[in-house]
Amino acid sequence: MSQVTLKGSPVNTIGNLPVVGTKAPDFSLVGTNLSDVKNTDFQGKRLVLNIFPSLDTATCAASVRRFNVEAAKLTDTAVVCISKDLPFAHGRFCAAEGIENVVSASEFRGNAFAKAYGVMITDSPLQGLLARAVVVLDKDGTVLHTQLVPEITEEPDYQSALDSLK
Repeated sequence: MSQVTLKGSPVNTIGNLPVVGTKAPDFSLVGTNLSDVKNTDFQGKRLVLNIFPSLDTATCAASVRRFNVEAAKLTDTAVVCISKDLPFAHGRFCAAEGIENVVSASEFRGNAFAKAYGVMITDSPLQGLLARAVVVLDKDGTVLHTQLVPEITEEPDYQSALDSLK
């Protein structure tokens, strides 16, 4: 279990992020067209997993916008934006915002990703949603970088995540 805060109040997660240097857990999420989005879909590419509670918050929306801009500059890299929002909400948000460089994925069908990556919030008003985190994987699925953002209302450290790709 890890602990972060929401406006200063403690919030617990179900576990811990994968350890840098280890193989990342496999995942299967749901894309905006209701198709599966799996880690194996990105074989031969590096992955940036932008994990957050909901697109309906300013901070989460800002992280998707920022990673969309950064993704356009990256080679051999996919950015997957992951939340519990319905795939339809992901699709509407991306269409309204002109988001075209990231893959939106939902875990609305279950909690396997949240449990495997240790990001499911287990208490607080956000119980059941995903904590804000970034996980960066190399082309072989090995974890290069992780950040569990200590305060849910704050954005991740984009530069550290991007620097791990160099």
